[in-house]
Amino acid sequence: MTHLSSSSFFSDFGLLLYLEELNKEELIRFKSFLKNETLEPGSCRIPWSEVKKAKRKDLADLMSKYYPGEQAWEVALRIFGKMNLKELCERAKAEINWTVQTMRPEDTEAGEVQGDQEAVLGDGAEYRIQIREKFHIMLDKNHLLGKSEDFCHEIAQEGRELLEHLFEEDVGTEEQPQTVVLQGAAGIGKTTLVRMMMLDWAQGNLYQQKFTYVFYLNAREINQLRERSFVQLLSKDWPSTEGPIERIMSQPSRLLFIIDSFDELNFAFEEPEFVLCADWTQVHPVSFLMSSLLRKVMLPESSLLVTTKLTAWRKLKPLLKNQHSIQLLGMSEDARQEYIYQFFEDQSWALQVFSSLRNNVMLFNMCKVPAVCWIVCNCLEQQLEKGGDITLTCKTTTSLFACCISSLLTQVDKSFPGLPSQTQLRSLCHLAAKGVWTMTYVFYKENLRRHGLVKSDVSIFLDTNILQKDTVYENCYVFTHLHIQEFFAAMFYVLQDNWDTRDDSLQSFENLELVLESSSYKDPHLLQMKYFLFGLLNEDRRKQLEETFNCTMSLEVKWTILQWMEMLGNSEQLPSHLVFLELFVHLYETQDEVFVSQAMRYFQKVVINICEEIHLLLSSFCLKHCQCLRTMKLMVTEVFEKKMLNSSFPPETWQRAGSRIFHWWQDLCSVLHTNEHLREVILCHSNLDEFAMKIFNQELRHPNCKLQKLLLRFTSFPDICQGISGSLTHNQNLIHLDLKGSDIGDDGVKSLCEALKHPDCKLQNLSLESCGLTVACCEDLSLVLISNKRLTHLCLADNILGDGGVKLMSEALKHPQCILQSLVLEHCGLTSLCCQDLSSTLSSNQGLIKISLTLNTLEREEIMKLSEVLRSTECKLQVLGLCKEALDEETQKLLEAVGSSNLRLAVKQDCNDHEEEDGSWWRCF
Repeated sequence: MTHLSSSSFFSDFGLLLYLEELNKEELIRFKSFLKNETLEPGSCRIPWSEVKKAKRKDLADLMSKYYPGEQAWEVALRIFGKMNLKELCERAKAEINWTVQTMRPEDTEAGEVQGDQEAVLGDGAEYRIQIREKFHIMLDKNHLLGKSEDFCHEIAQEGRELLEHLFEEDVGTEEQPQTVVLQGAAGIGKTTLVRMMMLDWAQGNLYQQKFTYVFYLNAREINQLRERSFVQLLSKDWPSTEGPIERIMSQPSRLLFIIDSFDELNFAFEEPEFVLCADWTQVHPVSFLMSSLLRKVMLPESSLLVTTKLTAWRKLKPLLKNQHSIQLLGMSEDARQEYIYQFFEDQSWALQVFSSLRNNVMLFNMCKVPAVCWIVCNCLEQQLEKGGDITLTCKTTTSLFACCISSLLTQVDKSFPGLPSQTQLRSLCHLAAKGVWTMTYVFYKENLRRHGLVKSDVSIFLDTNILQKDTVYENCYVFTHLHIQEFFAAMFYVLQDNWDTRDDSLQSFENLELVLESSSYKDPHLLQMKYFLFGLLNEDRRKQLEETFNCTMSLEVKWTILQWMEMLGNSEQLPSHLVFLELFVHLYETQDEVFVSQAMRYFQKVVINICEEIHLLLSSFCLKHCQCLRTMKLMVTEVFEKKMLNSSFPPETWQRAGSRIFHWWQDLCSVLHTNEHLREVILCHSNLDEFAMKIFNQELRHPNCKLQKLLLRFTSFPDICQGISGSLTHNQNLIHLDLKGSDIGDDGVKSLCEALKHPDCKLQNLSLESCGLTVACCEDLSLVLISNKRLTHLCLADNILGDGGVKLMSEALKHPQCILQSLVLEHCGLTSLCCQDLSSTLSSNQGLIKISLTLNTLEREEIMKLSEVLRSTECKLQVLGLCKEALDEETQKLLEAVGSSNLRLAVKQDCNDHEEEDGSWWRCF
């Protein structure tokens, strides 16, 4: 189309004249086409709420506003064509041509500016024109279900800002990166971004001072090539009028090569570097050319921009030198909310959808990807139109994608021949599973034939929008989104009738045991498929898919998974907290409480690090079904620390979120009284607010709580220990309390001592190590030692009690009613002045059998006085904690002599009990 200035015929008045010619029905049809119309990449379509109510004059104004200049008329002409209004189109085009020919000189300024710009470009102008045409067409094709590649204006603008700074100098090194990697999830917009980049460069808006030429290499096209030179590879877009392409290679530092979708390249990249080629004129396999370019063997001075899915980073990273990596994170929370509210005409539906997605952290995170957000919104819109309950649909990722796939198969045209047969479905699932395992996401005709899919089979899956043919590159087929492929890959395992994992003829991806043993660390590309696999164990999902595909799904996989769970639970080495979290995600996907109970019965110990909302949800769901659990170790951080003011969401949204969090925390803590086997809870390095601590203490006081051992290490107490103190008098089973590293201070000890003096307190072992205590708390502790008839072990290590504190406690230790057996005073700021008090205590106390004094400043003369008591038959001490290596040789000999004369006594550097802290257990975090 001829380019004109915005002041010419392309005014809202000129457009209005043609809109006036539409009758009422035609205007309604025009609006419906306009609803999804986008012209330029990054343009934002007109909100439907405005289009729907607009009269002709208002509609012309809106189109001029959202599609400035000639864009508005290009949109109008395209819609007239779709409406088959040929006479109107021809008349409009004729009038446009006449307008062009009769324009005043001042009206041609815009055209002259464009001509000047192309003249400034000099060499390569034809190439730029060709690139503009090619990438304008590419970006105008929305290839996923018609809409998913549409970017709202905000995202497009953010993308352009990112592109502008990609090759800027690093502030630290002051060097410009030569290789930049754009990583991101499938559908997040990597390809759209680099195609926008090509268009912007060709239009003279980007990198004009950096790169004379930019070349775009797409994996889908490269995979179909065999042998050629690098120059031949680039020549596909090179106009013959530009002259030989070889001449531009003389300045490689001014060249930028874009390798789009590295993850889709079907090359192993295993060639040793010495066999690669530096000569861009020599013919080689295309795989060699790509490897040579990536490894900087060929054209090392040139710049590279590579896009890839996150899952292929491990394969790509070893090939690159000094790369700068950027991860595209997708839509922000605000952008997702805006997207959803723009998608739905009915705002009550928008609110319902947003709330349902917000309540499922995994689904809401998935919606960071615009393509996924569109799939989800489209599916839920159909559910709402049918009057369905989207709350159930949004319960898990499996339930939602099962619904999406079922809706795809019910949307087909009436002329559609029918559902895929069982054989066709198995072939598709086999293709999907092998693709996920090998990280193959683009399939060519030979791939399809190899899996038994002929043209008629492929047509069925194309018609249902399960598969999609690439609109740019021939013979390329993809699943409509990676998650759709992962879903069918998971179906492969539930369509199998017999799972013999010992069958050596199985390919790796066919071995279910290998799927189960995969982890997010080793095999991140298998993770979502594994989630779906567990989700398909749900009875409702199974029935839904059997009805959708008219097929039978095997239950044998469920028993195979239970056998694997038994093996995992019975292994000698306890799984790490990461393994448990992954396991909990899988089990949550099932939404099958009976199955979860069966799976978790093999675990007596669990370790969980809860640092996000989703971790709390998963843990609360799974742990309450872990009926054989005896020991539970938790670390809870950040979940209760989020402040309302830090969020862009309105206060009521965060109030709902807070309510949700406390509900999950209540569920998790209920394990304290619902699990009759639970005996030990370790809550360490945790930050709980007052309400969370209140819930925990309520469960601890429940009459059915059988807990015996509670370790609250390095944990903050917002109520200065009052809640725990109250629990000591209510829980008749709790005999061991460890508060090591917690910030209770002297005030917290005072509260504890009140509980310890209560006759209903059954505590026998108390550790207050590193609790910030001083001599001020020793008087309260002394009273407890006299009055408490059960406390036999007390650890006060790493507190600055000083000699004054020992003096106060020594008086209590000499009291005939004191029953303490073990006292730990390591690193308590003691000096030789306390030895006299200790000697007196050891002479009179017949019950104290263990005392630790390591890491204190004790002189030889005072230890000699202490040794006289240790030799006495009146001293019943069995273990003395002293660091002999820190003493002089004479004192060491003295202590050895004491040991020889008192055979009951052992002098040790470390006399603490560590039976609960075996290495494998504490290394789980």
